[in-house]
Amino acid sequence: MIVVAGEALIDLVPQGTGALAGLKPALGGGPYNTAVALGRLGSPTAFCSRASNDAFGEALLDGLRRAGVDVSGVQRGPEPTTLALATIDAGGSAAYTFYVEGTADRLFTAPAALPAGTRAVSFGTCSLVLEPGASAYEELMRAAAGQGLFTALDPNIRVGLIPDEDAYRERFRGWLPSVTLLKLSAEDAAWLGGTPREWLAAGPAAVVVTRGGDGLTVFTRDGGELSVPGEAVDVVDTIGAGDTVNAALLHGLAARDALSPEALAALGTEGWTRLLRFAARAAAVTCSRAGAEPPYAAELAP
Repeated sequence: MIVVAGEALIDLVPQGTGALAGLKPALGGGPYNTAVALGRLGSPTAFCSRASNDAFGEALLDGLRRAGVDVSGVQRGPEPTTLALATIDAGGSAAYTFYVEGTADRLFTAPAALPAGTRAVSFGTCSLVLEPGASAYEELMRAAAGQGLFTALDPNIRVGLIPDEDAYRERFRGWLPSVTLLKLSAEDAAWLGGTPREWLAAGPAAVVVTRGGDGLTVFTRDGGELSVPGEAVDVVDTIGAGDTVNAALLHGLAARDALSPEALAALGTEGWTRLLRFAARAAAVTCSRAGAEPPYAAELAP
């Protein structure tokens, strides 16, 4: 079982130009997209979050169920669902404005235990910023690491949600001893400061940096560095691409029985090349269609 911990929200995607363009609601949130992608790839997956009892909350849980994700551990509440207003630029990249005050997901509390058979836990995005939930997710991350579980982190920076940038950067560095696999975009890496080598020295067994259409690079503790190119595709938008990479990496590692620091170290050049190419191919499929629509396993068959 892979557990994905974090927010589920509704993306409001403009269907035209201008401030008053019509908005189409879409299921979203970085952790939510990661869980859906894992489910579609066929990994046993559970979602760990707090969702509203409103219609959006029900739709989000239905989307997880359709992907085969276990939602039995999702907490519920009467507060509204978080909304993210997306703006898509000419290159298909998305920027967001968030409506988060008093919403259900930020009131998450750490569960007493994770599902039986949990092998890995994935964290990231807004859930690690918005209090009081952020502290609860941080507590869960440290507890999972303390139990020897594989932990994955994608900070997926949303600058508009971070009131104190220096404090967040310091908090990020404090998470690293509890992280097995750090995945982040080149843009997020530049914003956070530091280097993959510095982050590796603080705890993770591997750091994967995504570079959009230019591909992915992995840095490992033994000094290794390996890159693969991106997959050529006609980009509709990039919503959910990084989340798909998260899922593809975790799915591929689980399939190789490599959900441990020691197993990551043993992957070698061939193992990492296959894994990164699989992740690049999965992300390309997501970019080829509107919204966060990650691929199913059959779409990635060789």
